[in-house]
Amino acid sequence: MKSRDKEKVEDAETSLNKQNDNDYVEDTVSGNKNNTSATSPEYISGTVSTKLPSFIYGHKFLDDISEYEGLEYLKNTDYPLQLKNRLDQKRQDIFQKPYNDPDYEENKSYYKKILEIFQKKDFVDEKYSYIKHGPLVDFTIPGSTTYKEISIYPVNPPYSYVRIVYEPKKHEYQYHVIEPILTEKEKELFYFLQKRLAENLNLKLDNYNEKKSGFQLREHIDHLLNNYKIALLPKNRERIIYYMIRDFVEYDRIDPMMKDPNLEDISCDGPGAQIYVYHVNYGSIVSNVSFENDDELDSFVIKVAQLCDKHISIANPLLDATLPDGSRVQLTLGREVTSLGSNFTIRRFKENPMIPSELVDNNTFSTEMMTYFWFAINSNNSIIFAGGTASGKTTSMNAVSMFINPEMKIVSIEDTRELNLHHPNWIPTVTRQSFAGEDRGSIEMYELLKAALRQRPEYIIVGEVRGSEAYVLFQAMSTGHTTLSTIHADSVTSVIHRLENPPINIPRIMIQALKVVAILEKVNVSDKRVRRCTSITEIVGLDPRTGELLTNDVFIWNSKKDTFQYTGKSYIFDNIMQNMSLTEQEMNKEIMNRQHVLQWISMRSIKDYTEFSKIIVEYTRESEKIMERIQKDLEVYD
Repeated sequence: MKSRDKEKVEDAETSLNKQNDNDYVEDTVSGNKNNTSATSPEYISGTVSTKLPSFIYGHKFLDDISEYEGLEYLKNTDYPLQLKNRLDQKRQDIFQKPYNDPDYEENKSYYKKILEIFQKKDFVDEKYSYIKHGPLVDFTIPGSTTYKEISIYPVNPPYSYVRIVYEPKKHEYQYHVIEPILTEKEKELFYFLQKRLAENLNLKLDNYNEKKSGFQLREHIDHLLNNYKIALLPKNRERIIYYMIRDFVEYDRIDPMMKDPNLEDISCDGPGAQIYVYHVNYGSIVSNVSFENDDELDSFVIKVAQLCDKHISIANPLLDATLPDGSRVQLTLGREVTSLGSNFTIRRFKENPMIPSELVDNNTFSTEMMTYFWFAINSNNSIIFAGGTASGKTTSMNAVSMFINPEMKIVSIEDTRELNLHHPNWIPTVTRQSFAGEDRGSIEMYELLKAALRQRPEYIIVGEVRGSEAYVLFQAMSTGHTTLSTIHADSVTSVIHRLENPPINIPRIMIQALKVVAILEKVNVSDKRVRRCTSITEIVGLDPRTGELLTNDVFIWNSKKDTFQYTGKSYIFDNIMQNMSLTEQEMNKEIMNRQHVLQWISMRSIKDYTEFSKIIVEYTRESEKIMERIQKDLEVYD
């Protein structure tokens, strides 16, 4: 039966390539005549091109047509006869009117052959449906593997998923990205469409929006497929479109990672190296994703720089920037400064920042500690969050900032935008690098701080204290401005040492304007790497006799029990009682009320920072009214 089908296809091809009267065929674009054999396998429509891939040419294709589900012509159809009719019609169309293809001068025969395979006249495009057509990805675990599946969850359904596995031989967790798999035939069509799209697409990246750009690109792809009448089954069509969108306007092979809310960091050490991710539940683990060679990784690094509206080159191979979604990225291009080649590290930015009650749920802080910060913020006490890299300093500072009353004016100053507040009277500012490596044009934190003081803010938030700008910050504290900031240090003593010595050089007498220092650390609890606030310390003042700073530990973390202990003394509480003329009993009642508010928010599983801010404002405005609701709910929970 197959031999008869092959003979019919040969007849169909011969019918297409036969000339009516002579061996001369007119080139429909240039008008020239080519004395080329019409029966040549490389010949189609009066042109000559390179030899085609084996699967595209007729006989081989007929043998495996039943294996390729993407074509409209499947088993139990009179495919050869229909193919002959299509080829005859195509021949008439080509010779009756010019073929105005933009890519005509390059590989036109190759493209037309592909289209002859995938085209179908008068086809109806059917949209993909998960329920009707099934999943796009294969969730099967290979039988040869030794790892155990721990969990699996979607990050961009139905296109990409993540599987967390444990490899007993290596005693490690692994992060596996699951995406649709293209067949060889789909890859050929994908590369063809990719080339055509790259030459004709003009997506503007001004005010870049990933979703909007994805929709625009899908429209272009649909138009391209429909224009060429490329007939694919819905699953095949959707798989190809997914990769087109992923590679053009999204983050290429790390796009599933960028959509995973459980990741904090994504880092690639070089070409050929597996990408590592920092997972909130499993810490730093290796993934199954990598860039195979220098060209792939270099191209990706340049693409990321362009998404940040920045420039990176061999002349300037280092770049710190902010992605459109707010994530921080550090890029290195080439082998000029790293022997392993290009690399990158992405610090993920959460669109919905963690609220104080979430940090309590994670046991980073206790409810009592967050209540203490609430009082400290409202009574205008300056706070510094100190700790090592990725210890949660900025996250904690952002969360505590939500206690600021909404009518207060806030000015934030950062190198890269990380803060995310709901306050309507908030001015976020960021530093700017110089242009083309020159000295002029840069705007540093020092200048932004001076400008901020002229804007009369009630609160100044500085992303990180590390240079001469700290002097202006402490001047602001001394003149009555409440400030929040972070610093790299592992203890109160280290904080003071860094502030007093170069390059910061703050006089000790000015340091006493700082009221609270919170130390955060990454520690091991039950074989897990977690974040804990190990101490909250008040700076009481300066001893006039010894010149030493007087401090008071308010909260201390108990490492054995993984609990937080209140030492029983807070000078901030004492000052609030004195300034507001409160008795100790009234103060304790206010403390308990605020603790109940935070517990109530946690019990209701509120995660959105806008809703959290509204509750805090409601308590500030009508505390008795909201406390009645809270007491009723707490009784129900009890």
